[in-house]
Amino acid sequence: MDKYDFELPLTVRDYELDTQGLVNNSVYQNYLEHARHEFLKSIGLNFNDLHENGTDAVVHKIELEYKRPLTGDEAFVVRIRAEQDGNVRFVFVQDIYRQSDDELLLKGKVTAVFMSNGRPIRPPKEVVKALENHRK
Repeated sequence: MDKYDFELPLTVRDYELDTQGLVNNSVYQNYLEHARHEFLKSIGLNFNDLHENGTDAVVHKIELEYKRPLTGDEAFVVRIRAEQDGNVRFVFVQDIYRQSDDELLLKGKVTAVFMSNGRPIRPPKEVVKALENHRK
């Protein structure tokens, strides 16, 4: 896991499947969002606390490349690497692997922008510091 900052194991739930018995494509974004929030909590950050302090992290762009589908009851892991990109963007590289064979199922890249009063701002110092401390 040396190229990732965090991983979150999850299991497919039956209501996430489409007619073909595969995880619906839109559900993968829920997996990625939940993993981002859990990652931030694990390094001492919380989206709700940031919001209460006047800063919002807003998804700017999502890129998903589906490799293989997940099916009912499969265990998988979302792996995350977070990187600052320029002055105002933060990129979360998020990949999903099946646990049974560690096969890559989805490659994802989520770009977030930090906002205050409707304007983009540099990532807050506490966000940058928490990530730096996590990597030490």
